[in-house]
Amino acid sequence: MSTSEFKTMKTSKVLRSKAQEFLANRKKIEILNEIIKHLDSGIDVHSCLMSLELIFTTLLKEECMYIEIVPLKPVEKSAENEFKMGLKNTYEKFFQKVLDSLESNSNKIQIQGLNTAFALISNEGKHPLENVNSNGRCYVPLNKLKSVLIKLLFANNNNAFLINKYTEYLTYNDILFNTWKLLPSLTQKLSNPNETYIINYLALLSKMQVYQNSEENLLCANEDDTLTFDENVTKKVLNKIWNCVMQWEHTKATHKQVLIVLLENVLKHLEKPLFLTDFLMDSLDVGGPVSLLALQGIFTMIQVHNLDYPDVYKKLYSMFEPEIFHTKYKARLFYLSDLFLSSSHLPESLVAAFAKRLARLALIAPPEDIRIICMLVGNLILRHPGLKCLIHRIDERSPNTDPYIMEETNPAKSNGIVSSLWELQTLQNHTLPSVAKAARFINNPLPSVQWDITEHLDDTSEKIFENEIRVLSKLVVLAFEKPQGMSLQKGEAVRKYWNI
Repeated sequence: MSTSEFKTMKTSKVLRSKAQEFLANRKKIEILNEIIKHLDSGIDVHSCLMSLELIFTTLLKEECMYIEIVPLKPVEKSAENEFKMGLKNTYEKFFQKVLDSLESNSNKIQIQGLNTAFALISNEGKHPLENVNSNGRCYVPLNKLKSVLIKLLFANNNNAFLINKYTEYLTYNDILFNTWKLLPSLTQKLSNPNETYIINYLALLSKMQVYQNSEENLLCANEDDTLTFDENVTKKVLNKIWNCVMQWEHTKATHKQVLIVLLENVLKHLEKPLFLTDFLMDSLDVGGPVSLLALQGIFTMIQVHNLDYPDVYKKLYSMFEPEIFHTKYKARLFYLSDLFLSSSHLPESLVAAFAKRLARLALIAPPEDIRIICMLVGNLILRHPGLKCLIHRIDERSPNTDPYIMEETNPAKSNGIVSSLWELQTLQNHTLPSVAKAARFINNPLPSVQWDITEHLDDTSEKIFENEIRVLSKLVVLAFEKPQGMSLQKGEAVRKYWNI
């Protein structure tokens, strides 16, 4: 154990001992002030937070700061009430210091600060500082919970680490529900909030579910307290705040994050999803992952909400460029393409253009993508048996006589239907046996069941190489004669030239 670690452990024990000494004699207020003064010095912040958490959670449990307040009557002036009021003021100041610790550069201090904040919120909910007419309902000190959320959302830097920690408390239904209720007051109505705020806001929103947790855990409730989790309220809140989110001016980074949160968390709960049509259409023209995410949103709108967008296939067709093989979102593009082209009612000329473009790109694609492309093309032929003509013309067509126009952006004008899949025949000579085997499906009768490309979307070149080595290593003969000492075996060609 290093000297610094030993010193920290020793300091922690000293502070805990002082906390227990104060709790044993509450009149020794100087001990409490000493610990707080040590916290203000910025030294041993983690240990100070733990010691003061022990003190104030104990005081809350024993209701040592509770003052009975009668409406329209002044608080009784007594030495006991003055002492309680002093402790209460110290407690409120300490909670502010806990909030300040959430801005620390140390992740360890940030985590401890958040844990301390929720320990105090939990105990104050169970043992309020003033008389609360809860009528058996779970009470959450919203002012303190809101203060924590403000620190998370309005930080000067990306607060993803601390927000991830906050989500652990969203497993409690009372914290989840009341976080939803507080969000509208924390949602900026301005059209141009700063990028950091938007990223933090979306990070929190992506972690929040509209429905209550399956396990009915409550952080701030006593044994008999209950909570009515109204899912209609959470849905209304989501719709209200999302209208604000859509009005924000987004950078490229936040635009992408908005689409991710929209597709994965928000879209299914919106009351009027068709209002997003213009936003999704504009996003299609941005390019890169933003366009792809917008395409996924449009597919959902077409499939679920009957949106009519005739140029969607032209847009999808234009996304298949050689650059896709060097992006992180290519797996999503392959998956979406299989979904978009799953209908058997699409014109064969359109589908043939996609099959041909995919086959042409397969000539320059990495091995893991070639296998997926072969499956995609195979699925297209299974859905549209008329595309078998592309296979039958392989011997009649060659690269020099291919009528397909690769540069044409309109699939209907690419001449794909009058071409052939000679590219797949070429790929049958690929150096990797698994890739060559995938391209040979055109030589055999087609299967009755489509290929499931989702099983191979995460394949990598390293994985394919390891599989090939695993297969070939069983075929390599390392020795066919038992060695006899250090001498070479009979028949070795080396013995003709060397005397060993």
